[in-house]
Order: sequence, then structure tokens, then C-alpha cells
Amino acid sequence: MRTDLWELFINTVKAEVIPALGCTEPVAVGLAAAIARSKLQALPESIQVEVSPNLMKNGMGVKVPGTGMTGLAIAAAVGAIGGDATAGLEVFHSLNDAKVTTAKQLLETGKVKVTVADTQRVLLAKVAVFAQQRWVQVTIADEHTNVVAVEENGVTTFMQQPAVAGNPIAKLPSHTTVQDIYQFITEVPVARLAFIEQAKQLNEALSQEGLSADYGLQVGATLQRHVARGLISGGLLTDVISRSAAASDARMGGAMLPAMSNSGSGNQGIAATMPVVVAAEYLKSSHEQLLRALMLSHLLAIYIKHQQHKLSALCTVTTAAMGSAAGITYLLGGDYQQISYAVSSMIGDVAGVICDGAKNACAMKVSSSAGAAVKSSLMAIDNIHVTGQEGIVADDVDSSIRNLSALANGAMSHTDQQILDIMVQKAL
Repeated sequence: MRTDLWELFINTVKAEVIPALGCTEPVAVGLAAAIARSKLQALPESIQVEVSPNLMKNGMGVKVPGTGMTGLAIAAAVGAIGGDATAGLEVFHSLNDAKVTTAKQLLETGKVKVTVADTQRVLLAKVAVFAQQRWVQVTIADEHTNVVAVEENGVTTFMQQPAVAGNPIAKLPSHTTVQDIYQFITEVPVARLAFIEQAKQLNEALSQEGLSADYGLQVGATLQRHVARGLISGGLLTDVISRSAAASDARMGGAMLPAMSNSGSGNQGIAATMPVVVAAEYLKSSHEQLLRALMLSHLLAIYIKHQQHKLSALCTVTTAAMGSAAGITYLLGGDYQQISYAVSSMIGDVAGVICDGAKNACAMKVSSSAGAAVKSSLMAIDNIHVTGQEGIVADDVDSSIRNLSALANGAMSHTDQQILDIMVQKAL
């Protein structure tokens, strides 16, 4: 029994699976603004924001919780006026109507400027706040809460050490395999996995919110309405799709509830959580089975994401849902080989779905990925799967994941630039 990776697995999940209130790209801008304002110690009179092209792509079309508005300008304004500088990805939890009104006044008077930085960094948010002839600039880079520099009135007061910059969260060892993850979740004492239940609690609350109110495109609520009308049938597949999409509807629609994120994304956290939760309910799985399946899903999603760039043209909701495919297969009684089949079939199905920024339509991609996870799992327990003779899928699951990641990191970088060009032209 190999146990040397267990502590690292647990610590990695604890570091990568954390609550986040709102889309994490606007959150990064809001957090930088909140930290800058805390050091300025005055109400900002104006704000200047520079972001990387990919952060602009993922932040320009998504609602900021509690504001009813979309985009990075409002994220910077409310972060500077009312954000909690100590709250990380939950920086917006302290907003209220008065703070939002003040922030909107900054926008209305043209006091918030957002530009795209000339940078090679995929994730960069640089926010400067000005008041009373004083200014503070905070730079976040590489990870959504990773402060790399602080400048106050032209003096650098903090600079992250180069050895740390770019990778504040350690990667899983290169020799890690899906089999290592499977062995871990089947043999580790279940008490050590108790913390992962918070993912169920937070994302299920978001799902219920999305089904009960008019958020975003109402993907989840629409499906449930049509079940009631008799146009589609209920059951495992429909429930997984509708309840997963509803959580994303609420998140992208600006609900003031945190998601449990995965790898810096709330939608990834939803896609790695809700299909497993719904399947466990449908199958009447035990509490222990649920915890092990959730841990399998989230850790596998992290394992796949660690092989890819932080932000890219590949929609990583699809890769997070590959974790759910593994988790559902486990709940169905599948073994390691069948879990591998499910993940490989997911790669054969949804590889190449593009990320064209955070927005309401992300709920549709969550629904598609969640449905693909169920389909692949049901095929896998009957030992049916996409084989190594088909497309980018290989004979073993780890090679299939590497092939997918090579596509995301290589050729899809050109796709990413084309997407950015299209979106920037639309914004002009």
C-alpha cells in the first residue's frame, strides 16, 4: 500500500478547493483594489486597472455579486470601496447597498479606467487607487490571490521573491498517476476526507438558489420546468444536468453565495461537485461513499488542471467534470479500470470545448459537461469506452490526459488569441 503521496494529496485539495464569491477573475481585481485601498487608508477618488488579455476575457462579461453589473470596472470599484482585503476569494462578502452605490458613482463620473496590459503573464491584475495626491498600486499575478508587488507613492514596499513567484501552490509530482489517486481515495481513512463535504454544502446551496430565482440564463430552472410540463423526463441524467447548471446560473448571475471552487474557478468546483452529489442521492450512496467520490472527483480535476496553463482556450469545466465522471463511476461500483474508461470517454467526447470568457452561458457548458460525465460513467460500468485507436485518446488514461493537455497548451493557444481578438472587437 503506497501512502507517501497521501499527505500531499490532502494538502493540495485543501489549497485548491476553497470558497469563492463570484467569478474569480473579477475577484482578483476586486482583491487587489481592496488591498490597495487598505494601504491608502482613504476613500479612493479614482482607480486605474491593468489586466492581462486572458483576465480581461474572463472578466468582461460576468456579473459581480451584489452589484447587478458586469465587468472589471465595477469589480475594481466595489473592491476599493467595500471589499474585505483579508478575505481572499470572498473579498466581496462585505458589500452592502451603500458601498455599491458609492462605487457606481465612481463609474458614472469616469473615475475607473480598465486597460489591457502588454504582458506575457496569463493572469495579471494591477490596480492603483488614488486619493489626496497619494496612491497605492497592488499587483496580483499567476494565482487569483497571489500578491506579487505593492507600490506606495512610487516606492516598492513589497516584492515577492522570484523563487515563489509564478507558483504559490505546489504542483503534484510529475510521477503522479490516476491509479495513485484511486488507491488513495479507496484506502485513506474516511475521517481524513471529512473536509470535502463543504463542497457539497456550498455548491448545493448555490444550486438551490439557482432553481428558486431568475439568475442568468436559467438553464437549470428551465429544464426542471419542462420536466413538470412533460416535455422531458426526470431521472438521474436530467437531475444531474439541471442541478449542476442551476449552481452555475446563480454564480454567474451574481448571487451573494460562495461557490466551492476548484483550481481557482467556481464553475470548475461546481462541475466537480454537483454531478457526484446528485448521483449519490439517486443511488442512495452512504456518507462514506459520497466523501470518497467527492475527493476522487476534486483531486482528479486538480491532477488534470495542473498539466495545463492557468487560463487557456480550453473550457476547464469539461476537465473538472472528468473528475465527476470518475466519482459517479465509483459510486456505481466501478473499479479503477472502469474509472479510467469513463475519463477517457469524456476526453473523446468534450475535448476542445472553447472558453470564450466567463458569462451566463457558462451554465450551458456546465450542463453539457455534467451530462457527458453521466453518459461516460454509464458506458464505463458496462465496459464500453472510447479506445486508444480513436482520436487523441490513448490506451491508458494518463496518456489520454497528457494528450488533452498538450492540445490545450499548444495549438489552442492560437485559438485563445482568436477568441480574444473577437471579444475585444465586440467591446469596441
